[in-house]
Amino acid sequence: MSEDCIFCQIVDGEIPGRVVYEDDDVLAFLDANPMAPGHTLVVPKAHHETLGDLPEADGSAVFAALHRLAPLVEDAVDADASTVAFNNGEAAGQEIPHVHGHVIPRFEGDGGGPIHVVAGSRPDLSDDELDAIAEDVANRVE
Repeated sequence: MSEDCIFCQIVDGEIPGRVVYEDDDVLAFLDANPMAPGHTLVVPKAHHETLGDLPEADGSAVFAALHRLAPLVEDAVDADASTVAFNNGEAAGQEIPHVHGHVIPRFEGDGGGPIHVVAGSRPDLSDDELDAIAEDVANRVE
Protein backbone atom coordinates (compact mmCIF):
# COMPACT_ATOMS: atom_id res chain seq x y z
CA MET A 1 0.00 0.00 0.00
CA SER A 2 1.04 3.57 -0.61
CA GLU A 3 0.12 6.08 2.09
CA ASP A 4 -0.17 8.90 -0.47
CA CYS A 5 -2.43 6.96 -2.86
CA ILE A 6 -6.12 7.84 -2.73
CA PHE A 7 -7.07 4.44 -4.16
CA CYS A 8 -5.05 2.66 -1.46
CA GLN A 9 -6.87 4.79 1.09
CA ILE A 10 -10.22 3.69 -0.37
CA VAL A 11 -9.07 0.05 -0.34
CA ASP A 12 -8.05 0.43 3.33
CA GLY A 13 -11.37 2.09 4.24
CA GLU A 14 -9.68 5.34 5.26
CA ILE A 15 -11.67 7.22 2.61
CA PRO A 16 -15.24 6.22 1.82
CA GLY A 17 -16.07 4.91 -1.62
CA ARG A 18 -19.24 3.74 -3.31
CA VAL A 19 -18.08 0.14 -3.50
CA VAL A 20 -19.90 -2.06 -5.99
CA TYR A 21 -17.67 -5.16 -5.86
CA GLU A 22 -14.93 -6.61 -3.70
CA ASP A 23 -12.97 -9.84 -3.55
CA ASP A 24 -9.61 -10.81 -2.07
CA ASP A 25 -7.61 -9.04 -4.80
CA VAL A 26 -9.83 -6.35 -6.33
CA LEU A 27 -12.04 -3.46 -5.30
CA ALA A 28 -14.50 -1.72 -7.64
CA PHE A 29 -16.22 1.55 -6.86
CA LEU A 30 -17.99 4.38 -8.62
CA ASP A 31 -15.72 7.13 -9.93
CA ALA A 32 -16.09 10.27 -7.79
CA ASN A 33 -15.86 12.37 -10.98
CA PRO A 34 -17.79 10.23 -13.45
CA MET A 35 -17.72 10.58 -17.21
CA ALA A 36 -21.19 8.98 -17.28
CA PRO A 37 -23.73 7.59 -14.79
CA GLY A 38 -22.32 4.33 -13.43
CA HIS A 39 -18.67 5.09 -14.34
CA THR A 40 -16.87 2.43 -12.30
CA LEU A 41 -13.19 1.98 -11.42
CA VAL A 42 -11.71 -1.47 -10.88
CA VAL A 43 -8.42 -1.49 -8.93
CA PRO A 44 -6.10 -4.16 -7.61
CA LYS A 45 -5.97 -3.95 -3.84
CA ALA A 46 -2.17 -4.10 -3.99
CA HIS A 47 -0.53 -0.85 -5.07
CA HIS A 48 0.96 -0.96 -8.57
CA GLU A 49 1.37 2.23 -10.57
CA THR A 50 1.18 1.00 -14.19
CA LEU A 51 0.24 -2.13 -16.08
CA GLY A 52 3.94 -2.89 -16.49
CA ASP A 53 4.27 -3.00 -12.69
CA LEU A 54 1.23 -5.25 -12.24
CA PRO A 55 1.95 -8.94 -11.54
CA GLU A 56 0.14 -11.29 -13.92
CA ALA A 57 -2.05 -12.78 -11.18
CA ASP A 58 -3.28 -9.32 -10.12
CA GLY A 59 -3.87 -8.42 -13.77
CA SER A 60 -5.95 -11.56 -14.21
CA ALA A 61 -8.01 -10.68 -11.13
CA VAL A 62 -8.62 -7.13 -12.41
CA PHE A 63 -9.66 -8.37 -15.85
CA ALA A 64 -11.95 -11.02 -14.33
CA ALA A 65 -13.68 -8.29 -12.31
CA LEU A 66 -13.98 -6.05 -15.39
CA HIS A 67 -15.42 -8.97 -17.36
CA ARG A 68 -18.00 -9.60 -14.66
CA LEU A 69 -18.88 -5.98 -13.93
CA ALA A 70 -19.12 -4.36 -17.37
CA PRO A 71 -22.49 -5.91 -18.30
CA LEU A 72 -23.82 -5.39 -14.76
CA VAL A 73 -22.92 -1.69 -14.80
CA GLU A 74 -24.50 -1.32 -18.25
CA ASP A 75 -27.71 -2.96 -16.99
CA ALA A 76 -27.79 -0.86 -13.81
CA VAL A 77 -27.87 2.43 -15.74
CA ASP A 78 -29.68 1.12 -18.84
CA ALA A 79 -26.63 1.86 -21.03
CA ASP A 80 -26.41 0.83 -24.65
CA ALA A 81 -22.75 -0.21 -24.32
CA SER A 82 -19.60 0.62 -22.38
CA THR A 83 -16.02 1.62 -22.97
CA VAL A 84 -13.56 -0.38 -20.88
CA ALA A 85 -10.09 1.13 -20.77
CA PHE A 86 -6.89 1.89 -18.88
CA ASN A 87 -4.90 5.11 -18.93
CA ASN A 88 -1.39 3.70 -18.51
CA GLY A 89 1.00 6.40 -17.36
CA GLU A 90 0.80 10.15 -16.96
CA ALA A 91 1.25 10.91 -20.69
CA ALA A 92 -1.81 8.73 -21.38
CA GLY A 93 -3.93 10.69 -18.91
CA GLN A 94 -3.51 8.51 -15.82
CA GLU A 95 -4.21 10.91 -12.95
CA ILE A 96 -3.91 8.50 -10.01
CA PRO A 97 -0.69 6.44 -10.06
CA HIS A 98 -2.46 3.18 -9.12
CA VAL A 99 -3.55 0.82 -11.91
CA HIS A 100 -7.27 1.13 -12.53
CA GLY A 101 -9.62 0.01 -15.23
CA HIS A 102 -12.58 2.16 -16.21
CA VAL A 103 -16.04 0.90 -17.09
CA ILE A 104 -17.69 3.91 -18.69
CA PRO A 105 -21.32 3.34 -19.67
CA ARG A 106 -22.12 4.62 -23.13
CA PHE A 107 -25.41 5.80 -24.56
CA GLU A 108 -26.54 6.33 -28.14
CA GLY A 109 -25.86 9.98 -29.01
CA ASP A 110 -23.75 10.66 -25.89
CA GLY A 111 -21.22 12.63 -27.93
CA GLY A 112 -18.31 10.37 -26.99
CA GLY A 113 -16.18 8.70 -29.58
CA PRO A 114 -14.57 5.30 -29.93
CA ILE A 115 -11.23 4.46 -28.33
CA HIS A 116 -9.65 5.12 -31.74
CA VAL A 117 -9.94 8.90 -31.27
CA VAL A 118 -8.01 8.98 -27.98
CA ALA A 119 -4.63 9.65 -29.61
CA GLY A 120 -5.83 12.24 -32.10
CA SER A 121 -5.04 11.83 -35.77
CA ARG A 122 -3.67 8.52 -36.96
CA PRO A 123 -0.01 8.33 -37.99
CA ASP A 124 0.79 7.61 -41.63
CA LEU A 125 3.07 4.57 -41.27
CA SER A 126 4.59 2.64 -44.15
CA ASP A 127 4.55 -1.15 -44.32
CA ASP A 128 8.27 -1.12 -43.47
CA GLU A 129 7.65 1.00 -40.36
CA LEU A 130 4.78 -1.26 -39.26
CA ASP A 131 6.96 -4.36 -39.83
CA ALA A 132 9.81 -2.83 -37.80
CA ILE A 133 7.50 -1.95 -34.89
CA ALA A 134 5.93 -5.42 -34.93
CA GLU A 135 9.36 -7.06 -34.95
CA ASP A 136 10.63 -4.83 -32.12
CA VAL A 137 7.62 -5.59 -29.91
CA ALA A 138 7.75 -9.32 -30.69
CA ASN A 139 11.46 -9.42 -29.83
CA ARG A 140 10.72 -7.87 -26.41
CA VAL A 141 8.16 -10.52 -25.46
CA GLU A 142 9.65 -12.87 -22.91
